Amino acid sequence: MDLATGVGLLGGFAVVFVLIMIDGGNFAAYFDKHAVIVIFGGATAATMMRFPFSTIMHGLPMGLRFAFTMRSVKPRELIDEITKIADVVRKSGPMALENMEISDPFLAQGARYIADGYDREFIRDTMERDRDNFLMHLDEGSKIYRAFGDCAPAWGMIGTILGMVTMFANMSDPSKLGPAMATALLATLYGALIANMITLPLADKLHVKLEEEDVSRSLIIDGILLIRDQKSSSLVREMLIAYLPHNHREELSEAAA
Repeated sequence: MDLATGVGLLGGFAVVFVLIMIDGGNFAAYFDKHAVIVIFGGATAATMMRFPFSTIMHGLPMGLRFAFTMRSVKPRELIDEITKIADVVRKSGPMALENMEISDPFLAQGARYIADGYDREFIRDTMERDRDNFLMHLDEGSKIYRAFGDCAPAWGMIGTILGMVTMFANMSDPSKLGPAMATALLATLYGALIANMITLPLADKLHVKLEEEDVSRSLIIDGILLIRDQKSSSLVREMLIAYLPHNHREELSEAAA
């Protein structure tokens, strides 16, 4: 579980909740069905026009899932595990990998290819294709949430304009001015909240996840290919250390020494 996403989202709602409580706690005053229809209906329709329906149905749940989860294995831990796999293969042969427990599914897939004796080109092409497809779907999720975040404030302005038109059209009837003004203001509020508290932060988080997964899966592919070529565990470690930041490289080198 990625605590930063959950804590940030709860913190944003808490800020809004506390402000409403300070102003008297009248939550009903902050709800308007017309504003809800304008924001959610309009932003959803505009987002659907930007992407194929299949992309939306796949990208939304996948993006939401990865925004709230974090990779359990870090690059440094991956290097340690890949080094152990290389050592096992050098000492006991590729078949020994069948009885070895590997925590990362993508790494386990590569180890299975080595144990089954697939050639180097097949392993490289298949794993790179899997990586690219995964990153493409994750990028689609990021783009969908960003598109919704771009549309929500704009539709908030549309709701505001509609509310003001209704308000000015009924200047002779004071009883209709209040609801029209509420629609105008709440539409802007809903659009700003949805964009800046939910969709745009989730889009940025997914972009960060994409970069992390790109590094981790590229590291795994290089490690698996080195093991397939029967390189020594020390050489595998040295070549994969290039994926780490400089401070982590020094720590890993000292630990290995």
